[in-house]
Amino acid sequence: MSSTMVVTQPQPVMEAQDSQEWGSGICDCTQNMPECCFAFWCFPCFACRTSRRYGECLCLPLLDYLPSLVPAASLAMRVSMRQRYGIRGTLCRDCVCSFFCYPCSWCQMSREMTRRNIQVVLISAKQT
Repeated sequence: MSSTMVVTQPQPVMEAQDSQEWGSGICDCTQNMPECCFAFWCFPCFACRTSRRYGECLCLPLLDYLPSLVPAASLAMRVSMRQRYGIRGTLCRDCVCSFFCYPCSWCQMSREMTRRNIQVVLISAKQT
């Protein structure tokens, strides 16, 4: 009886989606209708859930309700997301989106997280 020893193990392969643009436009809320409805009917809950999915504090979006000119938590999340995913943009554009398109901005961030959720797939596994 012979025994076979595997010298190298298969390595996980990740196919990165390295687009430098947002995966959807700021007004493409209807691309994901369930999230669009959730954001419309219970926006604070939607923003808190999105923040938690991103790995931030669940209550972070509630800071946006403090009196300020630009919603600080929304702006911080957009800038962080652009940095994490390598999306081109400017702080000025993030300010404009966060101030004038507040709910749509959160929907866009949620869609981007869903789009960029990369699963690890094992390939070239040897059968022994």
